[in-house]
Amino acid sequence: MRVLVTGGSGRLGRSVVSVLVDRGHQVTSADTAPAQLPAGVETVTADLLDPAALEEAFARARPEAVVHLAGIAVPFARPDVETLQVNTGLAWAVLSAAVAHGAHSAVAASSPTVYGYNTPSWAPRYLPLDEDHPVAPWHAYGLSKSIIEDTVRALARTSPTCVLTCVRPGYVVAPEEWEGAPTQQGHTMAERLADPALAAVSLFNYVDARDAAELFALVIENPARLRGGQILNAMAPDPLAPGPVDTLLPRYHPTTAGAAAALADGRAVFSSEAARTALGWIPTRTWREQLRATTDQP
Repeated sequence: MRVLVTGGSGRLGRSVVSVLVDRGHQVTSADTAPAQLPAGVETVTADLLDPAALEEAFARARPEAVVHLAGIAVPFARPDVETLQVNTGLAWAVLSAAVAHGAHSAVAASSPTVYGYNTPSWAPRYLPLDEDHPVAPWHAYGLSKSIIEDTVRALARTSPTCVLTCVRPGYVVAPEEWEGAPTQQGHTMAERLADPALAAVSLFNYVDARDAAELFALVIENPARLRGGQILNAMAPDPLAPGPVDTLLPRYHPTTAGAAAALADGRAVFSSEAARTALGWIPTRTWREQLRATTDQP
């Protein structure tokens, strides 16, 4: 299948491109920055907010499916207005182009930040957090991702031939980051595990980039199993903590105390059950396995 991946040079994008190539797809990667990608991948260096560059990328790729990852990838990395404009503008441009160019499926990357945690007043209605839980973003990045989800739903309402969906990858860990390379917050994964305050910022969630990439592949390979506008969480099934987080979570997020007991069995704060049910996605790379090869973690 011909697949266009936007943001293919990024932390998640590199793994998505590699997984799609390994599964036999013909991949075109479009990004503002070049990167070392697998042999046979066609690369397009372009700003897809430029209508002419967007049209050229689609004309070259002739995609049957689109994986949209491009955008500002970290909260507070750029001014708020720029984050909103870039992320929402790219989503509308790329996803509407996917429909116009006849792709049968298109999936965009959202984020668990849409839930709105890390404010003094945020309290989950229940745990673990699934796709039915209300969202309440409070910063520009989370709001941009919530708007991307609404964009997917809006386009899905009028697209009878293209199945548009969203995936919410958790804290993405690239393969080299298990080996000590800095993560998106500047510290290592071993440091993130050793200091609970670091992992608490994202409610102890994580996902290996390769596992997340496999879900994106399953989404575009199986559009008939999904409904237009569907949202899927994509996190590892265990928290990034040495044990259950039922007591650890309220220490850093006191408003979760009433719901945290549901995590006493070792489950993660987020549920990805919908992805398993719809597509059989089961993430297999856990921090215990990945860190054991390079650290003395138990």
